[in-house]
Amino acid sequence: MDLLEDDPQPGSNAHEFTVSELSGAVKRSIEDQFGRVRVRAEVGRVSRPGSGHLYFDLKDDRACLAAVTWKGQAARLAQRPEEGMEVIATGRLTTFPGQSKYQMIVDQIEPAGVGALMAMLEKRRKALAAEGLFDEARKRPLPFLPRVIGVVTSPSGAVIRDILHRLRDRFPTRVLIWPVVVQGEACAPQVTAAIRGFNDLPPDGPIPRPDLIIVARGGGSLEDLWGFNEESVVRAAAESAIPLISAVGHETDTTLIDFASDRRAPTPTAAAEMAVPVRGDLAARLADAGARMLRASGQAIQRPRQRLRDLARAMGRPSALTDGARQRLDLQGARLEPALRQLVRGRRHRLDARPVPAATLRQFMQAKAHGLDRAAVRLDTARTRRLERPRDRLTHLQERLESSLRRVSATTRRAIAQQQARLADANLRLDAALRRGQSQRRDALLRLDRMRQSLGPEETLQRGFVIVRGPDDSVVTSARSAAETPRLELQFAGDQRIAVRPEGAEKPKRRKPAPPEQKTLL
Repeated sequence: MDLLEDDPQPGSNAHEFTVSELSGAVKRSIEDQFGRVRVRAEVGRVSRPGSGHLYFDLKDDRACLAAVTWKGQAARLAQRPEEGMEVIATGRLTTFPGQSKYQMIVDQIEPAGVGALMAMLEKRRKALAAEGLFDEARKRPLPFLPRVIGVVTSPSGAVIRDILHRLRDRFPTRVLIWPVVVQGEACAPQVTAAIRGFNDLPPDGPIPRPDLIIVARGGGSLEDLWGFNEESVVRAAAESAIPLISAVGHETDTTLIDFASDRRAPTPTAAAEMAVPVRGDLAARLADAGARMLRASGQAIQRPRQRLRDLARAMGRPSALTDGARQRLDLQGARLEPALRQLVRGRRHRLDARPVPAATLRQFMQAKAHGLDRAAVRLDTARTRRLERPRDRLTHLQERLESSLRRVSATTRRAIAQQQARLADANLRLDAALRRGQSQRRDALLRLDRMRQSLGPEETLQRGFVIVRGPDDSVVTSARSAAETPRLELQFAGDQRIAVRPEGAEKPKRRKPAPPEQKTLL
């Protein structure tokens, strides 16, 4: 049936088509003419309904083409279409009779050059930055000394070997490797699953939960690194509860995961250097801190002790408080005895001159004795009061000093205990690392010794070879040296030797004896 035949003349018997027949004819014509086409256009409206199919528009400045990708093919697209993106779509043209329109069934989409990729990358970066995924406030500090490090990378590349080698040189630690594909369509889903898988590990489970995650890959083109620009990878890095280091590409390469990670490393080797400190430097710092702690604790005890000595010197000796009074008492005592004798003589003279009744004398002596007792009581009270004040000050200072010493001692003991615990833990880990290193070096030495035995001269002689030696037991290695040597020895297995003379070698000439000296007789 020819749909393009000339219009029938007026009055002729023209064929009448049904709508379905006409739509089918148009469909066959379009599909036959445009069975496989590639279209370069800008992506317009994009629709992703719940059915899984993908509906979008391909347009330029003058026309618009409806496009659809079915559910099964949409999951295998290397690049999902996004509005405003310039792409090259490959597929076939067909019609949709239900709406009397034609459309393109797209089964492959690729960006239209690096410029389109960069434009799409910049657009995605701005959208994710507007959500706050790149804010500095979200970034967490890296642990100082992680016990377990999780590495997300390819297990067969040079990247993992560089990371393990650098960690072994700086500070050996446990490493968990989550193998992923670092290029292609499967890269983004596997990297996303790896980051979230490390975060989902229980802290006390059979597989230890990492304290730090490193996402690493070697350098490459923008297309090679595109998997690390996918939105799912960026969101997984931003949502990670474990601190994450991004080491994707070389120093000049930049991907979106670098903005979402807690720290960006220019190379995978630099990521390993960021992850752990140098064990030797850490041991030196620990030793220096221990020495400073001992000096500080000694000074904390010495300073209060010296302060007590200074205060004691400022107070003076307790005997110095009574030395002056004792000296005055001695002087007064020395003067008291002559004065008493004089007083007794004078009173006796007065008594002899005018006798005093015995009752009056007894009353006088009682009054004087009573006054003397009161004076003695006052003297004791004054002396006690004079000594109590310095004694109270001394007691108060002693209590303050003892309290300070107890407080300083308790703080020092706690600090020393904490440092000893940390030092013991570090020593245990250092001993384990040293044992592992010794075992590895011992195995390497045994392998070298076995190689030496298999390649040694004795084993070579056992296989039928010989060693040519000269007269001084030196090894002859060339035909020229053998020709110049008058006598050779062939060494066989078991240190058996046979002397030979090379063909054409001259026999050693015997020296003629010198004629006897003639003496002239005078």
